[in-house]
Amino acid sequence: MIRAYDRVYLDKARTALGRMLDFAVYDLKYDIAEFFHLFIKSGVAERFETGDFAVIVGMSGVELAYEVLEQSGVERERMKPNYTVNRSEEFWVGWALAYYQWETSMSFAEIVRYVPIKDIIALYSPYHEMDIRQFVDKVNAMYKAAKPETNLKLLRQKAGLSQRELAEMSGVPMRTIQQYEQRQKNINKAKAEYLVMVAKVLCCTVDDLIEKTE
Repeated sequence: MIRAYDRVYLDKARTALGRMLDFAVYDLKYDIAEFFHLFIKSGVAERFETGDFAVIVGMSGVELAYEVLEQSGVERERMKPNYTVNRSEEFWVGWALAYYQWETSMSFAEIVRYVPIKDIIALYSPYHEMDIRQFVDKVNAMYKAAKPETNLKLLRQKAGLSQRELAEMSGVPMRTIQQYEQRQKNINKAKAEYLVMVAKVLCCTVDDLIEKTE
């Protein structure tokens, strides 16, 4: 899977996001879900997930929090942060989410649409003591449970097409489309030509068809 930025920048990105949430909750007194919503709506989340170096390595977590507020049109007087001695649960959420987003290449909006941030913070114990891969596996399972339908099926339904109509318009066998939608076949391993033909009919990108949690 092609990721937005190199692993060498990942630790910095994880620390920045973790510190942003810690500062937003304990210093700026925001509810974590409320601030994460601002993070997404402000456009800063998109810059982060697409590897904008000015965001992932050019700002501290505190600076990132103020960037979110500025882009959201919220005026707040700058204050000196009170650094916590130990990592807070909120810090861990940002630290773990930054890794999960990098690993799956899903947008933050897509992640929390199906796995709300309050559900993620509830994973703090015991997952903060476990390998990050176990956190990834857990969130993948929660995501799949909350979103049982494949991207292909959701996009096809959004386009108002039946499986037969999509097959006829794309040239991809209907049985193959059924197998991808029912996860009998992994669409991530589909022929490139199939993905391109289906994406063209559904007016989406090939990446939109890929299942990020496979």
